[in-house]
Amino acid sequence: MSSRLNPYLSFDGDARPAMEFYEQVFGGTLALNTFGSAGMPDPAYTDKIMHGMLETPSGFTLMGADTPPGMEYTPGNAFAVSLSGDDATELRGYWEKLSAGGSVAVPLEKQMWGDVFGMCTDRFGVTWMVNISELAG
Repeated sequence: MSSRLNPYLSFDGDARPAMEFYEQVFGGTLALNTFGSAGMPDPAYTDKIMHGMLETPSGFTLMGADTPPGMEYTPGNAFAVSLSGDDATELRGYWEKLSAGGSVAVPLEKQMWGDVFGMCTDRFGVTWMVNISELAG
């Protein structure tokens, strides 16, 4: 396997519905492993997600997990997940699903640099940037 860069999201107990939501948005194969399946006997964590990985037909990989015991959950606001490319239909579809039930900071529309761009925060508090490249010619 070659090296890859992908986001890893931390959740405060709602990793399962969040990762299932992203599976609905992007399609693909979702693998979820719980703390219980890894041998953690604490009933408060038995069904929590220790590691989740979504691999999509478009080649995206998104990982996420519930914050493990002993670690503090701190919602992140210093990052965003960026989706970019030139398939406007695919990217607009992702935008519609990600922004539904969330908030839009920048509407998905043509920007001064020529591309169509938008930024939203989904219903789980994750910030997404979508950039649709306008091909010259």
